[in-house]
Formats: sequence, C-alpha cells, structure tokens
Amino acid sequence: MDLDGGNRRVFNRLGGSSAASPDSSKNQKVCYHWRAGKCSRFPCPFLHRELPHPSGPAAATSNGSGAPKRFADDSGFSGPALRRGPNCNNNHNNSWGRMGANKVVRKTEKVCNYWVQGNCSYGDKCRFLHSWSLGECFTLLNHLDGHQKVVTGIALPAGMDKLYTGSKDETVRAWDTNTGQCMGVINLGGEVGCMISEGPWLFVGIPNVVKAWNTQTNQELSLSGPVGQVYTMVVGNDLLFAGTQDGTILAWKFNAVTNNFEPAASLKGHTLAVVSLVVGANRLYSGSMDHSIKAWSLETLQCLQTLTEHTSVVMSLLCWEQFLLSCSLDQTIKVWVATESGNLEVTYTHKEEHGLLNLRGMPDSESKPVLMCSCNDNSVRLYDLPSFSEKGKIFAKQEIRAIEVGPGGLFFTGDGTGFRVWKWAEAVPKP
Repeated sequence: MDLDGGNRRVFNRLGGSSAASPDSSKNQKVCYHWRAGKCSRFPCPFLHRELPHPSGPAAATSNGSGAPKRFADDSGFSGPALRRGPNCNNNHNNSWGRMGANKVVRKTEKVCNYWVQGNCSYGDKCRFLHSWSLGECFTLLNHLDGHQKVVTGIALPAGMDKLYTGSKDETVRAWDTNTGQCMGVINLGGEVGCMISEGPWLFVGIPNVVKAWNTQTNQELSLSGPVGQVYTMVVGNDLLFAGTQDGTILAWKFNAVTNNFEPAASLKGHTLAVVSLVVGANRLYSGSMDHSIKAWSLETLQCLQTLTEHTSVVMSLLCWEQFLLSCSLDQTIKVWVATESGNLEVTYTHKEEHGLLNLRGMPDSESKPVLMCSCNDNSVRLYDLPSFSEKGKIFAKQEIRAIEVGPGGLFFTGDGTGFRVWKWAEAVPKP
C-alpha cells in the first residue's frame, strides 16, 4: 500500500496545483479505468471523480464538441431525424439514434465483490454497486438457480403455469411460475443450443437433433436432419426453422394427419454456422458466423438479399415494426430499413464497448419501446427507442446468453448461475 505521497497524487488528479497548467484542459476527463474500479496508474493523468454537471447557456447549446446538443422526443419510431448515425441514408425519414435527454446517473458501474459475498463494510458509502441492476424503472423479483452451466434458452409455452430453461449443462428444467420451484429436470445428453415455444410445443436444439415436446399431451418427438449443434430456431408461415452448425437452415412442417413434423426444406447459402433467426414482414432473416445476414422469402424460401455490413459474428436479430435490428461481436447494433426497391440498408449504427450477444424488445410500464441487449462483459443494456438513450443496466457474474419477454411486464435473463425474473416498475401518474 502506497501511503507516502498518496494524498498529493489524489489532489493532483482532482485538479489541484496542476489544474492551472496550460495543458490541464486535456486532463479534464474522467478516468475510464477508475469508473470501472480498476485504475492502477499512479499518478493517473485523468480525473478520479465525476465532472460537475454543466450549467448556463453553454451547457444548453453544446455537447462538448462545439456542436448544438439536440434532444429526442417521445414520438416513437417516426418523426424528424434530429441526429443520425454514420451510416445514415438521408432518404430515410426516421429518428434512430437521437440523443436522449434522460441519461442514467450512476455510481461506478461495477458490482461490489464484497457485497456479493455479504461482507462489504462501506454500506451506502461504497462507490461500487450493491445491486444487480442500475436504474429505477424495473425491479428484480427472483433469482432461481439450479443449472450448472450457462442458460441458453428460456421459454413460456402458451396456457401453461410453467417456465422452461435449457442450459449447456445438457438439461432442461421446468419451473412453477407461481412458487418458483423446480418441478423437474430432463437430461438430454447434449448441450442445449437454443429453446423456443410455439403454442403448446416446446422445441429444444441440441447437437444433431431438435427435440419437440407437446406440453399438453406430453408427446415427444425427435426431428432429425441437423448436422452439428442447433444454435437458433424460429417459427414462421407454419414452418419450424432451425439454424445449424454446418450453415444450413432446415425447415419442418407439422402434419396433423400423422401428428408429426415432416421435413419441408433445406436452405443453403451461409458458409459458416447460422446462429440467429427471426421472422418479419413475410421474410426469414438469418445471421451467421460468416458475418452476413441473409433475407429469405417465406413463400418461395429463396434468398432475396445478403447483407455484409457486420465485421464479425451476427449473434442476434430482432424485427420491430418496419425495422430490422442486428447485433454482432463487432460491438455494434445496426438498424436496417427497407428502401423503395425493397432492399434493406443501414439507417443507424450504435456502437458499444463490448461484443453483443442477444437482442430483445418490449414496451415498458408506459408502453414505450425498450431495447435490451446483452454484452459479453456480463451485462445487459436497456435503451429507449428510437433515441438509444440509456435506461438502465443489468449485471451478472457470467455472460447473459438468454433474454426472454413474459406477460404482465415480466422479463427474464439467464446466465451461468441460473436465471433472474424482472418486472417493469409501475408508471407514476403525472399530476
């Protein structure tokens, strides 16, 4: 522990005697590593404190770069484009990426390790978080554990009072939604790559097969055909699609006569594994480890367009109204919109500091659209749309691979320790 000169170093970092030097202006920046609780530089050339909030006319008209600061309204997805991303096409009249006025005020964005262990002596004075979340618009209802490895799928079959979770520990667990108790464990003999539900059916993707259970009749089926791990599944136009490790997208159709799922198609075009699928606007969209997104017609099952703007694995896709959103390990979220020709083009790119794993969208308690994106720094960011202003964060000990939306303002996040149940806080009535 360095005691000699420590106070002087702190004084200098807070803008003491060196603040009057000609070069001091370049140091009026808060240390990123200090914010993360891991700065090891002595002396550090940056500030170890938060800058005061600007005030006066200059604060109202400048964003620090001399350019006017503009704020988003709450008009939803459409409206005048106040601020656009670097890949914006001026032919698109939308408002993605406008700067939000309500930025979350935070402590250091790191969960206190001593608090996790139950022995932090600083209490409310600790500069690290004593919470698994940051933001006042949602609350943690429960944390259910039992899986030995990361949770890769969460599903709520229709009409059921049970929730199902799948994991890389090769099991599926059933949970009672009323009591939070584990009702049973299914051993599959292979890592669960993904899991979805459609009506009473529960579909689980494991290496070389898709398992299907009818949760009402207990009928169990095995859908053969996949080569390698099944990473993603989606239902569209009465077809079940599965993205596989060899880059193929397989499709099955349910036959009511035989009471079975029969092979319907095999879509080829990706050169590496297909890890994300979504259906929207009568199209199937697929994201792959080959860094591309392909758009397929749900009617002809032909590839209509290949998108190559991402530079790493396209981990997740989301259709929301007329927009397609994609996230990648290249640390970006891209917002796509169709041009008059019907082809998709990027209208906004949002950049993060870490690779992105999963996207989900839902309305908050005020029915405003919120985007949830998990990052490979063990967190989930929540953003108001279309402004992308930060609404809150969720933290975990390990990567959050699964996010699922439930009824009544509930949503779920799954990591390596289990899964958590969250709920949007009730909106405060305006006077």
